[in-house]
Amino acid sequence: MQTINLEKLEQWYVQNYESKISGLRILFKDIEPLLEDLDLVFGKEVLGYSVSGIPIYKVSFGSGKKRILIWSQMHGNESTGTKALFDLFNFFKKPENLVDIKNDIFNNCTLIFVPMLNPDGAIAYTRENFDNIDLNRDAVDKKAIESKMLRSLLDEFNPEYCFNLHDQRTIFNVEGTKNPATISFLAPSEEVTRKITKGRTKTMNVIVAMNNLLQQTIPNHIGRYTDEFYPTATGDNFQKLGHNTILIEAGHYKDDYEREVVRKFNFFSLLQGIHFIATSNDVNIHKSYFEIPNNDKKYFDIIYKNAKISENSVEKIVDIGILFKYKVIDNELVKYDHIEMIGDLKSYYGYSEIDLEKKSFYL
Repeated sequence: MQTINLEKLEQWYVQNYESKISGLRILFKDIEPLLEDLDLVFGKEVLGYSVSGIPIYKVSFGSGKKRILIWSQMHGNESTGTKALFDLFNFFKKPENLVDIKNDIFNNCTLIFVPMLNPDGAIAYTRENFDNIDLNRDAVDKKAIESKMLRSLLDEFNPEYCFNLHDQRTIFNVEGTKNPATISFLAPSEEVTRKITKGRTKTMNVIVAMNNLLQQTIPNHIGRYTDEFYPTATGDNFQKLGHNTILIEAGHYKDDYEREVVRKFNFFSLLQGIHFIATSNDVNIHKSYFEIPNNDKKYFDIIYKNAKISENSVEKIVDIGILFKYKVIDNELVKYDHIEMIGDLKSYYGYSEIDLEKKSFYL
């Protein structure tokens, strides 16, 4: 199995970073000019339109037999994968990047990307689409037009592999460590017993290849998302249908609330995973998938320690766990503090921990 040279990856990322999009809230109007600038090495067409009438594009690259479908922003408020895709597009399109890895991918794979599946959710900064449907729980009913669109593309293209790009909350750490789960992977189950099928082993092989690379640059910051079977989930159903589906969950890294550092690791993962598919026909390394630690939920954005609060006229000393949440006000993304838990939080971690030294905290 070939692992891409990390020093080269760092150089390629810096050279191909798409500086025109950054931050958490990425809208169709942000990526539209970038789509227009894609050159003839890509195929490009409108796949359909969102509920509010925003175009949803598909972008294609390559001419090989191995078919790979990749989509991002199925949840409108999860944009790290979108940013990484445009970094990847720059790598593919720039003629100075005449490297074997790009040629391997182009000659051995046909890739179709949907860089923003839920543009209405991106505007509202919500998981759901315009009709308040979670597209990632709509794989069976297909009530949303975006879900119908993705399923029609899946059936028409018939990919061997899919990449489903998401963001995960800051609550996740790598089990048994104080490290945030900066990237988490999942090989979705096909049914409730979580049986290790032939398709899942192929999915796991790709994840192991990506994990092996990331462990060189962010060791012990990679987690494994729960493989509990969700009967209505997209990844579970696509895996069940025979399309080996890899979930990449972009998480938190130290002081990286804009997910600008994590987008690099997403780029690394995508390039390594796609290249592995392109070149590793008979490699079977899936058993190492289970060596990736599980995600745990031990983090708060802030923990206020030793806060004095009054409850039913009785003063108590407690810890207070805060998570940052976001909402759109006047078309601007606003961050606010949300009290998530009150009590003894000694077994939890805070990205910021503040000892109130028994001062009063007013709820």
